[in-house]
Amino acid sequence: MILFLILSLISLFGIPPTFFKEGVLITSVKPNSTASFYGLKEGEIILKINNQKISSVEEFSKIVEGLFVDNSSKKLEITTDGNNVIIFTNKPLEITVSEIPKTRLKLGLDLVGGSRALVTAENKSLSEQELNDLISVVSQRLNVYGISDVTVAPVSDLSGNRYMLIEIAGATPKDLEDLISHQGKFEAKIGNQTVFVGGKKDITSVGRNDAKYSGIERCGKDSSGKYYCNFRFAVFLSEDAAKRHAEITKNLEVNQTPQGAYLSKKLDLYLDDKLVDSLLISSGLKGRVTTQISISGSGTGSTQEEALKNAKENMNKLQTILITGSLPYKLKIVKLDTISPTLGKSFISIILIAGLLSLFAVAIVVFVRYQDIKYSLSLLLTSIGELTIILGVAAFINWNLDLPSIAGILATIGTGIDSQIIVLDESTKSRLNISLKQKIKRAFSIIIGAYFTSVVALLPLLVAGAGLLKGFAITTMIGITIGVFITRPAFADLIKLFERD
Repeated sequence: MILFLILSLISLFGIPPTFFKEGVLITSVKPNSTASFYGLKEGEIILKINNQKISSVEEFSKIVEGLFVDNSSKKLEITTDGNNVIIFTNKPLEITVSEIPKTRLKLGLDLVGGSRALVTAENKSLSEQELNDLISVVSQRLNVYGISDVTVAPVSDLSGNRYMLIEIAGATPKDLEDLISHQGKFEAKIGNQTVFVGGKKDITSVGRNDAKYSGIERCGKDSSGKYYCNFRFAVFLSEDAAKRHAEITKNLEVNQTPQGAYLSKKLDLYLDDKLVDSLLISSGLKGRVTTQISISGSGTGSTQEEALKNAKENMNKLQTILITGSLPYKLKIVKLDTISPTLGKSFISIILIAGLLSLFAVAIVVFVRYQDIKYSLSLLLTSIGELTIILGVAAFINWNLDLPSIAGILATIGTGIDSQIIVLDESTKSRLNISLKQKIKRAFSIIIGAYFTSVVALLPLLVAGAGLLKGFAITTMIGITIGVFITRPAFADLIKLFERD
């Protein structure tokens, strides 16, 4: 047990322990951004900026915001735990940072906050391969959109129905719903003929994060008093799509307008079969094989800031759909939840206090019953050791600790105390005229029987509730296995020592 405790502490805190580390952790780097171009990576720890030490997120924000009070280009010398990067830029870095975790435990969405969706195909039962294909496309869409700390996993229920479980830390339900509830089928048509569709087959590249190929064109106020902002970005077509454009346009007539000469038909853009924009086609493109076109759109709002924000979001969403293509099926959100990180932090504090108070209460009851402080301390220390080993295993296997997992840990500690009391009762209160070794064997026959019964009872929970109770089942099985094979024998050895004394 001592050996497992040492290994668990190493698994939890690392070597050297994480709570000694200084700086801030890079949790995400926007793809194709300046920071990404110069080599900053997710998972690195920023130690200094321009030789100023960074010890907290507040310090990082203060230094960065102080540098970019104007639009002039700045030199940033960033020292990380594995790199030294010099960046020239006129805007804040497109990265997110957080405090360095004090442990290597990975907390679930219930504790860090975010959104969770249980998704399936509408009017279709998915096979295992179809579900894996869907997960691949959705994962790519979420990654391209710039959402970090996302988990997409297959789950199923007791009826055999397959679902996709999506968890995104820090995202709102609206962000999640907008990205996955629509199939994202993009088509560009001239008349009734399709020129190109979203995805790699027809689109080789989409301009983004580059002022030359994408950006906000202008903002203003319309006649109704609402603010608007227009965006435009370049789309680079494959050779086949460019040839289709030339073939369709070669027989179109040219119309003269006050704005110039344009073809008689427009390029109509459809998203999920709804017309989102119509673009005039210059007469110079008639019958011409062109691999670059420009897509435009807008965002509106009650203020110019809101309109600008909505325009950027609409542009990003459209770019993402063009890059990744449409989802293979129209999706249905079966369950959509949002979790507050504040609630998660409060819950952890309450659980820790309640757990410790419960352990001390049990230790007092044991002392009253057996009239021996050694038994009470042994029970208390064994339970704390069991908890430490469970958390060490969770850190080692990178298991997400969510609310069901914590409930599993509490259940494990409860059954552990029960088992230890069985060992105590059989060892000290049994009236059978047998040796101490045989008494402990009797106790362990009861404990082993209860262990296998619990494991069999927990197996259905691995798929019950479409996998949402999986954390409870796995954590409980890990916990009771550790108890039966590590901490219960250690407690029995302590009792043997005490009885010999």
